[in-house]
Amino acid sequence: MSWRGYLIPETLEDAVRLLADCAGHARAVGGGTDYFVDESDATRPEVLVDVTRIGDLRRIWIEEDHVMIGCGATHAQIVASPIVQHHGTALVEACGQIGGPQVRNVATLAGNIAHALPAADGSIALLALGGEAQVAWAEDGAVIREWRTLEQLFRGPGQSAIDSTRQIIAALRFPCRRPREGSAFARVMRPQGVALPILGLAIRLRLNDDETIAAARLALGPVAPVPFRAQKTETFLIGRPANDQTLHEALAVLAGEVHPRTSPHRATAEYRREVLPVLFETAFWAAVKRAEA
Repeated sequence: MSWRGYLIPETLEDAVRLLADCAGHARAVGGGTDYFVDESDATRPEVLVDVTRIGDLRRIWIEEDHVMIGCGATHAQIVASPIVQHHGTALVEACGQIGGPQVRNVATLAGNIAHALPAADGSIALLALGGEAQVAWAEDGAVIREWRTLEQLFRGPGQSAIDSTRQIIAALRFPCRRPREGSAFARVMRPQGVALPILGLAIRLRLNDDETIAAARLALGPVAPVPFRAQKTETFLIGRPANDQTLHEALAVLAGEVHPRTSPHRATAEYRREVLPVLFETAFWAAVKRAEA
């Protein structure tokens, strides 16, 4: 390992100021399950700033009609949270499939998002839920916090808009579940030492009283360089009844806007196109059932 210092701040303010003081030679780290196995980073930092001891950032709570997830909250915490179970079932299902128990006990959702992988299960689910991230950094002695949509954080595979040498994802949030609303996540994976997602899909739906679809958000990955929102399919679903005909017609729209590629480590494009309808149907009906409950 190349770092010379390992710092454990107790507040967010201390963490971002430490990063600022190191002037680009430090990096924020959470569970480290992505960072410590990444051999592609040629510019290793001299100092690591571990944010997992910041108590306020390990919580999951509700604030102003949003579910809030601190950057230190692990996947295991998210899966066990009654708040997330009620308001964001898709995220519970996604985080529950990441790695094994040992990984889920230390890995953080914020860390996965900062790593910017297009196949990350939690990122796909949070995107479907309308997720946002609070980015924090120190500037001229002041601590600045700014909410950004999840779409703003991804630039390409492994390329984040977050500068981890100067900035921290302090918290994540998504809107609380409304009446007659439900979400779901489905994926197919390839066991290969670690579980490699072949294709993942998350959906959030809200139904009108007449069983037509009032609102829809649909996210997939990996089908693009970043987690992908199927906005044409979302628009198609709105106003239509939640039935088999709508599902069948929506699949045609989805197939037209999603363009998976062949990956030597995951699957061929043809295979992904074959499993796409199965994942969509599974998640669609699960979300509808939860919206009706």
